[in-house]
Amino acid sequence: MEINVDVELDLSGLQCPMPLLKAKLALNEMQPTQILKVIATDPGSEKDFHLFVNQSNHQILNFQKEKHAYFYWIRKG
Repeated sequence: MEINVDVELDLSGLQCPMPLLKAKLALNEMQPTQILKVIATDPGSEKDFHLFVNQSNHQILNFQKEKHAYFYWIRKG
């Protein structure tokens, strides 16, 4: 799946709650419908990001979980 990304954040090495906080700050600076790609290594980010989008008008377009990394493509609502 090819998703055109407007902003990419590599948050590798950061622990909860920093990946989510930095992603929220980035989304605040973006225009509606723009796409944010987040790379995180914190296992807690999986639960955090999914809860966050369920409580907001943002949408996870794609999520990939690899051995040591988590990838999120989030469309700003």
